[in-house]
Amino acid sequence: MTRARRISRVVTNIYDQEMRKHGLTASQFSMLIIIAKLGGASRSEIGRANFQDRTTLTRNLAPLLKEGWIEEVPTEGGRSRPVVISSAGKELLNAAGPDWREAQRKATRLVGKNGAKAILQIAQSLSGQGESI
Repeated sequence: MTRARRISRVVTNIYDQEMRKHGLTASQFSMLIIIAKLGGASRSEIGRANFQDRTTLTRNLAPLLKEGWIEEVPTEGGRSRPVVISSAGKELLNAAGPDWREAQRKATRLVGKNGAKAILQIAQSLSGQGESI
């Protein structure tokens, strides 16, 4: 698994380099995508979709909230506050989308078409383990 973690770091670096020009990390961009796809979702739902515990999720959501890319919407009862992507977050996703796709092309060149296909198959198999996106 050491090699798998090394590959993960190298691939993540490719995405981070492309997202840096937008003031984002790869994990922040991914989190924005998840939140956009979920619509209005609780922190628990977002955590499950991204395989993160509540503490890690809270830490990762903080910069997105601070930058105004996501927002918490109070509900009538006030108990839950679903997280939604803001207008600024939608604009950011649109602006960063082409660079994300460029990172995907670079990562695919690195791991090869068969490697990319294998990674996607593994990701799809995770769907049965709590991921809903």
